[in-house]
Amino acid sequence: MDQPGQALFCLEPEYRERVWGGRRLRAADPPVGEAWLAFGLSRVANGPAAGRTLDDLAAARGELLLGPAAVDRFGARFPLIVKLLDCAAWLSVQVHPDDEQARRLVGPGEFGKTEAWYFVDAPPEAMIMAGVRPGIEPAELAAAIRSGRVLDVMADVPVAAGSSLLLPAGTLHSLGPGLLVYEIQEASDITFRAYDWDRPQTGGRRLHVEEAVEVARPVGPAPCVQLRPGLGSAVVPGPACDYFEMALLRVEPGSPLESTTAGSFQALTVIEGAAAVGAGGETSKAGRFETILVSAGAGSCVVSATGGPATLLRASVPAAS
Repeated sequence: MDQPGQALFCLEPEYRERVWGGRRLRAADPPVGEAWLAFGLSRVANGPAAGRTLDDLAAARGELLLGPAAVDRFGARFPLIVKLLDCAAWLSVQVHPDDEQARRLVGPGEFGKTEAWYFVDAPPEAMIMAGVRPGIEPAELAAAIRSGRVLDVMADVPVAAGSSLLLPAGTLHSLGPGLLVYEIQEASDITFRAYDWDRPQTGGRRLHVEEAVEVARPVGPAPCVQLRPGLGSAVVPGPACDYFEMALLRVEPGSPLESTTAGSFQALTVIEGAAAVGAGGETSKAGRFETILVSAGAGSCVVSATGGPATLLRASVPAAS
């Protein structure tokens, strides 16, 4: 029997092995590169909904869980994927399609992948590649991908802990070693690899040269923005687009913070410290890298630091324009 009153859902992370992964998310061999924190198949760990997936709950509860804007635009399905990435080596140079390209190149019902990153940790002089150098023409970009020389046209972008950027579909990119990254994206994991650092190709990991040529656009370099919370508890807006909004929440001990979104669920992930979230008469606690989903029907929630200062990242869907 469905329990529509539940407001807070603690989500179980799903760990995925990656050839470029490290040991900060989970010590394992093969290495873990990704922790999927909130997505359609995320399972709830608490309350009457324990064991159910977000897609199951979305189908049963619709706007109560997701909010009217999400249901109107994306249907009764969980519309985002929220991850952490532990990059011990360079990821492939890759590109993602937009919604139309995903349906045309992969199949009906598929979605594209616009995404955004927040850099939780970064070594000194950390670098990513995002977009291409100024003046690169479409024909030059296509030739570079087909000949295995895509690095020659890529733009280097310095990044630091606390910085963020938005990557629209069609932007070539690669994350560099040493980065710990929070990622929010459309509910799609379609990836076309243009170059993979001469790693052996396998059935599950191959190049997609012609697909990359089809969807890559000569845009960039992507600008990075530092999210600076300042003193005291505060909400700092981050990258936003038609698909999602990101915000950073800084919570000081003894200074709870109200978190409100315009008719959307909130996926709250602790990246530093520990926090308690209260909504709808319920309270749930989360430690570092743990995620709590606040249902849209609960309205706002109150976030408190438990112990020292806490930092969280919030994923939500924007109100319809």
